[in-house]
Amino acid sequence: MSITGSRVIHTADYEHLRAIINWKQAGQELGHIEGEPLNIGYVCVDRNVDLGRGEKLALVHEGHGGEIRQFTYRDVMLLTNGWAHFLRGLGVRPLDRVCLFLDRHPELYIGMMSVLKTGAIAEPLFSAFGEEALFARASDSGAMAIITERHHLGKVRKIRDRLPSLQVVIVIDHEEEGRPLREGEVAFRMMDHRRDTFPIARTSPESPSLLHYTSGTTGAPKGAMHVHGSVLAQYLTSKTVLDLQEDDIYWCTADPGWVTGTSYGIIGPWSVGVTQVVVNAGFTSDRWYETIEKHRVTVWYTAPTAIRMLMKDGLDPVRRHDLSSLRHMCSVGEPLNPEAVRWGREAFGLDFHDTFWQTETGAIMVTNLPGMPVKPGSMGRPFPALEAAIVDEKTGVPITEPGKIGLIAIRPPWPSMMRTYWNNSATYYKKFLNGWYICGDRASLDKEGYFWFSGRDDDVINTAGHLVGPFEIESALLEHPAVAESAAIGKPDPMNMEVVKAFVALRPGFTPSEDLELDIMNFVRKRLSPLAMPQEIEFVDRVPKTRSGKILRRVLKAKERGEAIGDTSTMDDD
Repeated sequence: MSITGSRVIHTADYEHLRAIINWKQAGQELGHIEGEPLNIGYVCVDRNVDLGRGEKLALVHEGHGGEIRQFTYRDVMLLTNGWAHFLRGLGVRPLDRVCLFLDRHPELYIGMMSVLKTGAIAEPLFSAFGEEALFARASDSGAMAIITERHHLGKVRKIRDRLPSLQVVIVIDHEEEGRPLREGEVAFRMMDHRRDTFPIARTSPESPSLLHYTSGTTGAPKGAMHVHGSVLAQYLTSKTVLDLQEDDIYWCTADPGWVTGTSYGIIGPWSVGVTQVVVNAGFTSDRWYETIEKHRVTVWYTAPTAIRMLMKDGLDPVRRHDLSSLRHMCSVGEPLNPEAVRWGREAFGLDFHDTFWQTETGAIMVTNLPGMPVKPGSMGRPFPALEAAIVDEKTGVPITEPGKIGLIAIRPPWPSMMRTYWNNSATYYKKFLNGWYICGDRASLDKEGYFWFSGRDDDVINTAGHLVGPFEIESALLEHPAVAESAAIGKPDPMNMEVVKAFVALRPGFTPSEDLELDIMNFVRKRLSPLAMPQEIEFVDRVPKTRSGKILRRVLKAKERGEAIGDTSTMDDD
């Protein structure tokens, strides 16, 4: 049932919600008894069958050619049981890491639940990753298995000899004759494996469940480790923020390689027991509107970049389609600009409700609740079950003065909070100050307690809602034979918020040219991903560094944006 109905949530109502909404409530509604096992695979799949939803559609999948595959909750239960049994037979055991390196096929969504049922740790990865990006993550996690498809098998093969922990590669679509699999590769056709039962691992709320990699500023990608208890937060926020109700048809446009596509593209909707739509196809405005119209989507969760792309095509495509089924819309990944909110009102007669959270937080932290007046450009207010604040960057003391900028902070604990960075606990502990978890983003408060985003507090690049670490880009650039020094920053972009811009100093014997620029761009794209590929390269004599050799990205960013450079006393002038 909706928490708001048609009522508008004003300040007094919001404070009332803070008093009645809590994480314990989520456990009670999910039937979890404290001290008993908790497994996301059971909560999101078998539990729905136990509650009589077996014949209800869990997944409606539309492929590139428009072909539609449908799966009931009973289908998903039988298929996850079969797949989990298959994984056990291959030697997959609790706490083993299993990568899912797939396009958005049904096998990605059902496969993730299968991994969780075994007690292993699921590691969803963007299928657009190049071999080096894949290697960095599979190597760091010590992945025991990779689930992939023919289209991406070549990338896995290129790095396999460098992954001593990798025991098996599972290929979901090995059907072509004359292209044999190699040693250590096994074929698996999901639809051939159905089982009535499977002994689901008796995981606890603190048992590791998912490993999501995020990039840092000065180091390799970091694996945020989540636990099975995260489902409590994902369930409660799906009910209250996304307002998911029993008869909703829900569409989250995010890829599960991104935490949104996992927390709210798999776990959240299936924990509530709704029908969700997945489209494995490229973006066009008409295609997206056709999806809403054809499947009668009621709740839509998307990204500001996508909204801006829809805005670019204007209102004519909107008017060509019947979008009357829509009742609630949310956005995530980057700040939602005021123009997008106003356009949404004109186009759909509804507000886009911004939501703020991170890979590390696992669930929505700050948001515009349904029924809460939306202030275009604002992130909203803290989710009622938790405490969030703007704190001083040096002391961690909350800032109450309206308009004063500080760091967004969340008071631990909450169920979906990452428990550590894999193999990097030292960096994890640096995320805390004065009892607060520090998100790494700057914002301010207004008089009514709404949060207003100001900017990142580090050098991470936010491109189309995806956070890309400059270190990984710079490392890839340095592997190109022409590159002697490199630096990467985010350059403001009206469509994607930021795009990657690289500064490159060349080795002797190489001269700047458009051909060389294109060659370096494609080199990074193939090794990492399209998101990490520089959209612009500026050739420089040298990259600014401190005397200790640290790249001064702030200097490059200031010059790029026409801002004051600030203190340069630590810069190496040699």
